[in-house]
Amino acid sequence: MRKKEAALKLCLVASAGGHLSQLLKIAPAVEGYEAFVITTSEAVRKNLTRFGRVYVVGECNRQHGLKVIQVFLACWRILRREKPDVVLSTGAAAGCMCCFLGKLHGARVVWVDSITNVDRLSLSGWLVRHVADLFLVQWAALAQKYPGTEYAGTIV
Repeated sequence: MRKKEAALKLCLVASAGGHLSQLLKIAPAVEGYEAFVITTSEAVRKNLTRFGRVYVVGECNRQHGLKVIQVFLACWRILRREKPDVVLSTGAAAGCMCCFLGKLHGARVVWVDSITNVDRLSLSGWLVRHVADLFLVQWAALAQKYPGTEYAGTIV
């Protein structure tokens, strides 16, 4: 049975810094929905509580395999507990992981690639593109270059 749209539960995911700044620019679109946030730094927790529960999973990148595993497991536990209907992310690594994990749990995936990616998709975006239900780029040329992506304007 399909849930009523107003009952959707959203997972908002972004690494602290520019990715989070871009997510916060589109956050007004999720007002009225039940939401929770996954981010990578304790320093930004206080600014995110207006969206609901905030989880901090820590930073990671592909050069630090053990940290990647720790963040992956933390994201997996959170998504298993929260059971979101939609995962919305602006990146980076934790967002990528949550998109794949969310998809495995039956969530719809929305990815907004960073405005800083002018010539090509981010690595995380390139990976997520294959499972995203909606993949937005912030440069029209990228939408022409990468099938399955859409350009709807810029965030910043």
